[in-house]
Amino acid sequence: MSTTRGVDVAIVGGGPAGLTAAAALSRDRTLNIVVLERESAAGGIPRHSDHPGYGMRDLKTFISGPAYARRLADTAAAAGATIRTNAMVTGWADDNTLQVTSPRGRELIQASAIVLATGARERPRPARMIPGDRAAGIYTTGHLQNVVHLKHGTVGRRAVVVGAELVSYSAVLTLKHAGCRTALMTTEYPSPESYAVFKLAGKTPLLGVEVATRTRLTRIIGKPVVQAVEVEDLDTGERRMIDCDTVVLTGDWIPDHELARSAGLEMDPGTLGPVVDTALRTSRPGVFAVGNLLHPVDTADIAALDGRHVADHVRAHLSGRRPSTEGVRIQVDAPLRWVAPNVFRPGDPMPARRRLLLWTDALVRVPTVVVTQTGKVIGRKTLPWPASPGRVFRVPSSILRNVDATGGPVTLSLRR
Repeated sequence: MSTTRGVDVAIVGGGPAGLTAAAALSRDRTLNIVVLERESAAGGIPRHSDHPGYGMRDLKTFISGPAYARRLADTAAAAGATIRTNAMVTGWADDNTLQVTSPRGRELIQASAIVLATGARERPRPARMIPGDRAAGIYTTGHLQNVVHLKHGTVGRRAVVVGAELVSYSAVLTLKHAGCRTALMTTEYPSPESYAVFKLAGKTPLLGVEVATRTRLTRIIGKPVVQAVEVEDLDTGERRMIDCDTVVLTGDWIPDHELARSAGLEMDPGTLGPVVDTALRTSRPGVFAVGNLLHPVDTADIAALDGRHVADHVRAHLSGRRPSTEGVRIQVDAPLRWVAPNVFRPGDPMPARRRLLLWTDALVRVPTVVVTQTGKVIGRKTLPWPASPGRVFRVPSSILRNVDATGGPVTLSLRR
């Protein structure tokens, strides 16, 4: 039989977004805040990403992933939040009650507000439909880093990394730490998706990584362990074999959205996460969503700033305030894939950092973002930074200043 416990706010997910939301909300000592984390320790992906580069935007520091995770968890706990680890939220008993399974047994957590901070994951090999042998030695970045940094396990000696975005270079650093040389990185795009500084670092003797652009992995070869991969040049069709004993599949993110979907929340077809407004409210009153569940995937500090942003709006909900209008949907045209947040409502706050987050499937080096509503151009802005595949494209939210709240959907598009 399940026991029932009541709290003011239940936060599902103890990564950067969830922990930062917990810390911000717990500053009000009258609130009972609980974080439900399925892993054995809070901190999310940074826990096993043991290299520097974390905390720049939210903590104004530059530290390793594990140090960043510990600091966020310690801050939330010190503020008064209860952090429950090994606590898996398995479903909903009703609109504001979560079903939880943990070493304590099964229980129900009834909350006045719920914040979904379940994050995102990389698609594994079956979801990518990569042909070939079923061999040991195939990882996603998260799996690789869990094995190397948390379990202190070993991998092979020569790797091929699929992808050339930020997380791909994180995988290369982990492989180097494990004594495994990266023989090749591949990307289907005309240029690597990561920032130029990462490309330059990859070419130095420190890493010495070759990046094959316009190249895809077509087959994995080897039993019982990977022995080689076959890759194809997308422009010429030429195929070649690369000897390796390790394959790391990076990027190709999907939100951990199962709990949101089972709640019947309105889902966005682009992000595959919940539809939210600029206050990060979902379609169900009292349920909020933050972090890479909404924008798969941005950096940990941006996810954390979502958690900070949502706190005031959760408090407003607890005090009885509700949005006054339905709002209008924000959508995108190709090559843009998605935008977050994706509902605009007059009178609501600007989004976190006053930025809309978008994803593009094509490189536009000097992009002009055009806003239309009911066929009329209502905004246009040329930005000095590129819209590049493999990383979030940030657009000032002021571009929405002329949206008619009583009009139809708003569409964002890219012009070269």
